[in-house]
Amino acid sequence: MAIASTRILGIRVDLIDLEGTLNKIDEYIREGITRQIVVVNVAKVVKAHKDRYLREIIETADLCGADGVPLVWVSRLRGKAIPGRVNGTDLMERLVERAAYKGYRIFFFGAEEEVVSSVVDIYQKMFPELQVAGYRNGYFTPEEEPEIAQQIGDSKADILFVAFGTPKKEKFISDHKAVMKVPVIHGVGGSFDVIAGKVKRAPVWMQNVGLEWFYRLLQEPGRMWQRYLVTNSKFVYWLLLDILRIKKFE
Repeated sequence: MAIASTRILGIRVDLIDLEGTLNKIDEYIREGITRQIVVVNVAKVVKAHKDRYLREIIETADLCGADGVPLVWVSRLRGKAIPGRVNGTDLMERLVERAAYKGYRIFFFGAEEEVVSSVVDIYQKMFPELQVAGYRNGYFTPEEEPEIAQQIGDSKADILFVAFGTPKKEKFISDHKAVMKVPVIHGVGGSFDVIAGKVKRAPVWMQNVGLEWFYRLLQEPGRMWQRYLVTNSKFVYWLLLDILRIKKFE
């Protein structure tokens, strides 16, 4: 059954929360058909308006959750409420725990070699029963992509985490999912850096009030200022135009 969705500035976001997503993923693994999970935040909404291929991937993804609290707030204002956020890191952590319990095999792909190997080590110590199908860092040339996709396919993983930025991860998954044949593929962005301790995550109260971006900006102002300040300002401006019906976003 298709998941009901809404649109934030014309971009699809599904009406599903974290628990609903986890239950859907159990279904996907039982079915054994390759599914692409996308989570959308303010930055990705803005990028999707400039990148046609990224927007097509969001539109055709098997599940598209709201990664950012602001998207949940906007959906409530517009009368078609998203029940809760589907944060990419939270989803990954819950899936690792569930995989250890249910025997799902996980492949970890992305980040620096020391980071991804540290993530695997941390999770195997935390969950000794966890089945790791394999892991690989996120540094490769375009020519290596088919070989990597085949390596992942040969691993017989049930879940694949892809840890690099937008839109690179979404496009890699879309381009190679037919070869990888993993039932659940989730793009987790910088989540490996968080688990490995390279980047600190915001306190829970900041996450709950939509200030996780601000905490990240304070940690890496030189790298993140444009992504957050410029992109967030553009989102607010577009939202105001939409609310006042000055411009229709489709």
